[in-house]
Amino acid sequence: MGISVRFSRSGNAKWWALAAVNLAVVAVSLDATVLSVALPTLAHSLHASESDLQWFTSGYLLVLSAVMLPAGLLGDRYGRKLTMLVALSLFGAASAACAYAPSAGVFIAARVVLGAAGAAVIVMALSALAVLFNEAERARAVGIWAAANFLALPIGPILGGWLLSHYWWGWVFLLNVPVVVLGFIAVAALVPESRAGERSQIDVVGIVGSVGGLLALTYGLIRAGEHGWSSSAALLLMSAGVALLAAFVLWEHWLGQRPGGEPLVDPALLRSASFTWSVILQAFCVLAIVGVLFTMPQYFQGVLGSNAMGSGLRLLPLVGGLLVGALPADRLAGRIGSRQAVAIGFGLLAAGLLLGARTSVSSTGTFIASWMALVGVGMGIAMATTATAALAELPEERAGVGSGVMQALNKIGGPLGSAILGSALTSAYLAHLQLAGLPSAAAAAVRQSVFGGVGVARQLHSPALLENVHTAFAHGIDQALYVSAGIALTAMVLALVFLPRLRAAEGAARRSADQEDEFASAK
Repeated sequence: MGISVRFSRSGNAKWWALAAVNLAVVAVSLDATVLSVALPTLAHSLHASESDLQWFTSGYLLVLSAVMLPAGLLGDRYGRKLTMLVALSLFGAASAACAYAPSAGVFIAARVVLGAAGAAVIVMALSALAVLFNEAERARAVGIWAAANFLALPIGPILGGWLLSHYWWGWVFLLNVPVVVLGFIAVAALVPESRAGERSQIDVVGIVGSVGGLLALTYGLIRAGEHGWSSSAALLLMSAGVALLAAFVLWEHWLGQRPGGEPLVDPALLRSASFTWSVILQAFCVLAIVGVLFTMPQYFQGVLGSNAMGSGLRLLPLVGGLLVGALPADRLAGRIGSRQAVAIGFGLLAAGLLLGARTSVSSTGTFIASWMALVGVGMGIAMATTATAALAELPEERAGVGSGVMQALNKIGGPLGSAILGSALTSAYLAHLQLAGLPSAAAAAVRQSVFGGVGVARQLHSPALLENVHTAFAHGIDQALYVSAGIALTAMVLALVFLPRLRAAEGAARRSADQEDEFASAK
């Protein structure tokens, strides 16, 4: 047998193991969301420059995306449970280092360690689903995993905002430590160890190529988001990243054809239309949802005047919709097929985004909550079903590396979406500003961001300028959401055209759904 798993797939133990894995995922996700509310405080406490603040976020994102594939290899080779436990330990230690960092440089170094540890936790959590659950159960498990992934969206800003309002800023990062400790205990007690049966040779060229390519591409996208698509440095980095990743794919193909060659990524996996298109559509999920996650917190705080905690509370309809969509996604796929379920998910996502593109300064809270909930439902269906379809193709022998491929592409979607949608928002915002008569310094501050515009308007006691800034920014949000809706509609078409029917997986899901219906009828 090609894999070592000391665990029975029967009974309820694996569902408790899933809860342990999800707790670990929440610990990592909390850190990603809580930083956004802490940046202003960190700038003052650590005497951080604007460049430092950018690296507080960028350093984490760069390592998070680049370490996905090596982390998957470590899990397959040395044990996925062991890798997750080590990663959780590093994550907790780095969180404490962030809290007690005496300078911006130390804080950035701690964030880099957080990114590496977080990558390993995320990849091992996903690979655990491929090992723990059979085809009939995997879709439901993925739905729960998808819901857990998004729980930190409102929790991070809510808790972080409350802590910053009442306590020392370091508690924002020490918040991770008890969650990590609980996750460590739960994983140690409940998650079985699994690894590849035979240790393959390490594909050093593949690791270097994938890490270098992902680093360059991700940093290029971050630079494009900060400085625009005309930035020569951003274009150069993105070109280098694409070239390295193309060379990586060619190398993996050549190594796979060579007798005795053991590539980092099995070329047969990349040749699978089900896996490849499911992973691509997962990235489209992230691209589309970034339109909401990137714009709406700014709208809540810059236009409505909410604080970080209030902004997190207003994201709850999105998370609630995701729960409604993700948890029963397996039953929908079992009834109508995964291809149709993914298309419906993206269709609902696009419908919600198109409604959201009608948001204005005077929009009611009910309207905003309604379209955000619809976006969440569509996102939940599409994300859970594509993840299930990808995992269905993963051999347990290479579950770690396969999950790493999926998560690496997924993480690129974040900075790519921010760059694309940030450009759409900014161009529309600038086009609708009326700055005639303002001093040049004040006009520059207004152009920089909605927060700068609000600050200038209040400093000048100008209700007209404040209204113009709010209206222009709302228009920018509408344009960004139109672009997001276009991305979702494109993904819907791609799903219908290219996503194969997964007959075995769908049959298992359908049998599971029928069994649940029979059980409900018996009751």
